[in-house]
Order: sequence, then structure tokens, then C-alpha cells
Amino acid sequence: MPESILLVEQRGPVRILTFNRPQQRNALNSALIDTLRAELAAADADDQTSVVILTGSDPAFCAGLDLQELGSGGNTLLKVEDESIPVGHPWTPLSKPVIGAINGAAITGGLELALACDILIASTRARFADTHARVGVLPGWGLTSRLPAAVGRGFARRMSLSGNFVDADAALRARLVTEVVEHDALLNAALALAETIAGNDQPGVRTLLASYRRAEEHLVDPALRVENETSRSWLESFTPDRVADRRADVIGRGRAQNA
Repeated sequence: MPESILLVEQRGPVRILTFNRPQQRNALNSALIDTLRAELAAADADDQTSVVILTGSDPAFCAGLDLQELGSGGNTLLKVEDESIPVGHPWTPLSKPVIGAINGAAITGGLELALACDILIASTRARFADTHARVGVLPGWGLTSRLPAAVGRGFARRMSLSGNFVDADAALRARLVTEVVEHDALLNAALALAETIAGNDQPGVRTLLASYRRAEEHLVDPALRVENETSRSWLESFTPDRVADRRADVIGRGRAQNA
């Protein structure tokens, strides 16, 4: 029986979801996107779960959309948008906190997944990059709103327009992540934080989280709509062949930067 592409583990009130396509650097194909959304919804509906941790099987957190599937005309792009999910979100927002435990590279769509988490903790091996401009695909999961909100407009534009990697220490200085820990201590650090949150009054935690989100809506929602309109317009001229042509160059640059 093949191993699951998304591992699910329950530790008391904490549910851990782990991307498990390590040979593909946990790239998002259609099946993984569907599975992630279903498991997050299941965790949100489970009264025994108070906090979710999202992480990846080494060596990467998530390398973004599966360029091989895109290049072969796969339907990953169709999975990016889902009419049942609010514009600019990779999944239906949970009523419970999601902690991103970033164990390795979080690239493009993977960076967008990280940004959709409520709190980020990084391993010393974590690296972040927005390579949308290199691939020739535009963001659709809120990057142009959430990234500048996290790190500031100038640093966000530098990341997006250059496509260069940012290491864990630089991400901490830029306030993209809240903490950097040794790689082997990452999951324990995320669990410790999750258990602290789970030990608080849960109606209070969820109401406070919802209040944070409502307070941000007047800034976030218009920006998400702009990104969605831009992305939709861009997709009208999108061809899988263009992504296939760019794929080798992106992979080559990524290997050079990881060397």
C-alpha cells in the first residue's frame, strides 16, 4: 500500500499534518491540495483538536505547485481556485490556530501556505523564496497581501521580483517567522507552543483569533480581490508550455542557491 502524501498524527489536542512527497520536495499536485484541504476541514470539525501544526517531510516544507504536473498540462491550476474557499486563501480558514513548522524550503505556493498559517516557527534549515516571476505564474493565495504585511513592502517586493532565497535568520529579522530553532528541535518547539495554546480557554482562543482576522479584513480583503483579478487576467494568457520552458531554469537556480 503506497504511503500517504499527507501524514496525519494526533498528539492530545494537537493535530500534526505533514506533507509527504519528499522526493518531489513536497510539491503540490492536485491530490495533495485536495487532501490538505479535507484534512484541515476535518481538524477544524474535530472537538478534540484545538491546534493544528503544518509541516513537511525533510528536506523541504513545500516547493510550491508541482511544475511537472503543470508542464504536462495537469489540473493543478484548477485546484488553486475553489469557489467554496474565500478569495485569496489556500484553504477555508479554520476557527482554530494553525502553526507552520517550517522545516526546509518554502517556495512560491509553499510560501503562500506558510503565510496562511497563524504563527510560523522555522528550523535553521528553513529557506523562503517567491519564484512566481521566475516560473511565469502569478500568486493566487494571498501572497501580495500577506507577505508585505509580514515583512514590509520593500522586502516583499525584493523577494518577489528577484526570486532569491531568504534564510531562517533573515526571515526572523524580517519578522516573517517568530522563532528559529535547531532543526531537530522544530517539532518539539511547535508542539510546546501548540500545547500552551491548547491549555487556554478554547472559546476565548477562537474568539480572539476571529477578532484578529476581522480587524484585518478592511486591509486584507481588498488586497486579496486585487490579486485575484490580476491572477485571473494573467491565467487567460497562461500556457503549460511556458511553465515547462521555465521549469529547468528554475530548478537549476534553486540547486545553485542550495549548494
